[in-house]
Amino acid sequence: MYRLVFSLILRRLSAETVHRMSFAALRLLGAVPGALPLLRRALGPRDPALRVRALGLEFPGPLGLAAGFDKDAEAYEALGAFGFGFVEIGTVTARPQPGNPKPRLFRLVRDRAIVNRMGFNNHGARAAATRLRGPRNVIVGVNIGKTKVVPEDEAVADYVASTEALAALADYLVVNVSSPNTPGLRNLQAVEHLRPLLTAVREAADRVSDRRVPLLVKIAPDLADADVDAVADLALELGLDGIIATNTTISRDGLATDPAEVEAAGGGGLSGAPLKRRSLEVLRRLRDRAGDHLVLISVGGVETADDAWERLRAGATLVQAYTGLIYGGPLWPRTLNRGLARRLRTTTAADR
Repeated sequence: MYRLVFSLILRRLSAETVHRMSFAALRLLGAVPGALPLLRRALGPRDPALRVRALGLEFPGPLGLAAGFDKDAEAYEALGAFGFGFVEIGTVTARPQPGNPKPRLFRLVRDRAIVNRMGFNNHGARAAATRLRGPRNVIVGVNIGKTKVVPEDEAVADYVASTEALAALADYLVVNVSSPNTPGLRNLQAVEHLRPLLTAVREAADRVSDRRVPLLVKIAPDLADADVDAVADLALELGLDGIIATNTTISRDGLATDPAEVEAAGGGGLSGAPLKRRSLEVLRRLRDRAGDHLVLISVGGVETADDAWERLRAGATLVQAYTGLIYGGPLWPRTLNRGLARRLRTTTAADR
């Protein structure tokens, strides 16, 4: 049914318009008394085979929603009720900012992909902190990035400001240095810049929270293999809890979409199926380099239970998706969780 609605209606609307409509529906759903608990019971990951212990947390399932969908922590409870084991909000910046000019979000339907150059549009760290206070029924990660107007030499202080506002409210914290849509941001992936940044964020998180908040870094698929190794080595050196691999790519290689349509979409990060191969390569490289000393969250081209299963077998502890939800619809997390549970049960039985 969703594929029919997508084909006949949704794909004819701008991607950002559909995104706004989705959030209006999620907010409405959240306002209906008793609706979210019912959804959670019907769609949530309830199979014990799916449970994951990681980052000092008990995840009901390994499938999470990647950052970028719920930028302002507005609908994480509703999104969790649809079957995600955890929801990562953001990317949040210290200061509110409107993001890049519209249009800035495009579908490449033939490739099951999305191009976005949103530019960290969000209401800022203080607004997100207000929405994150209070009891929760879903694990929430908080993804922080650099405010666009802040110069690169002041980036550490900017990330620290976000950390001070949000770390105590986060189940885990992610330093995003890999979006292609903030000028100069990816320069911070270089180890000489990344070391002082991560050190300062760790110190700030410890300063504002009574518990040790797990800290991860999110990297780009476009890093050279040697740079992937360098980030893994740095994460081990600094005692980070994990790495999220990977963000969107600036590559447009191998797309089935008409080149004129790709050109019309313009610059920005590409997500979805075309990212699958490189994301898996980076995951395997990180696992080879770090062993089991880091929690690896794999994201990029996860569309099916087979995709998620392949990531887990390649060394991921958890997986995330975004574009898979856009093309799969609201029941997609339940479908993937059911398929993954079958694979996990079959493997467990075979190992006995």
